[in-house]
Amino acid sequence: MELDEVLRRRRMTRRFGPTPVTAETVERVLGSLAHLPSAGFAQGVDVVVCATAASRRRFWEAASEPAWRARPDAGGLLAAPLVVVPVADPAAYVTRYGEADKAASGLAGEPASAWPVPYWLVDAAFAVHALLLAATAEGLGALFFRLHAPADAVLDALGVPPGRTCVGAVALGHPSPTDRPSGSPTRRERRALHEVVHRDHW
Repeated sequence: MELDEVLRRRRMTRRFGPTPVTAETVERVLGSLAHLPSAGFAQGVDVVVCATAASRRRFWEAASEPAWRARPDAGGLLAAPLVVVPVADPAAYVTRYGEADKAASGLAGEPASAWPVPYWLVDAAFAVHALLLAATAEGLGALFFRLHAPADAVLDALGVPPGRTCVGAVALGHPSPTDRPSGSPTRRERRALHEVVHRDHW
C-alpha cells in the first residue's frame, strides 16, 4: 500500500473482531518503531505490548473502571487482541541534553518540568502515529485512546520502572464487520487543505 493511500485510509477503529492477528503481522507493525525520529537520538521511548489474555486483562483492570468495562459499547474495544502502551522516559532526555554536544541547546541542566516542549512526549506521539499507519498498511484497525486512570497506576501494573510516563495506548486488531466511522469525524467536516496550509505567512 502506498503512503498516500495509507494516510487516506487511516481512521480510528472502535470495534474489533475475533480474528487473531498473525505473529508475523504483529512483528511488522512493531517494526515500524525501529526508525522513529528521536530528539537528540535519546531513544527514550519503549512500548509494552499486551498480547496475551492475562496481560490485556491486567491492562484494562488498571486503565478503566469496572462500570465502563460492563457497558455494552465497551465490548468492541475490549475485544482488541493487542494493546500497545508507548512509555516515555523524561530522564533519558534530560540526561542526553546534559551531554557536551547538546550544551548549546538551552536545555542543558534544565529539569524536565522546565522544558518548554517535552520532547519525550513528542517522541511518544511519533510512536503512536507509526503504529496507526503501520496497522493501516497491514489492513488492521487501530485506536489511540487516553488512559481513564492515573498513568502511574497503569504503568505500575505493567511492571514499568518508576519515573516513566505515557500519552495513552493503542488498540490493534482486525476491525469488526459492525465497525463504522464514528465519533467527532462524523459530526465535524474535515478542514480543507487550503485552510490548514499557510504559505509564507499566516
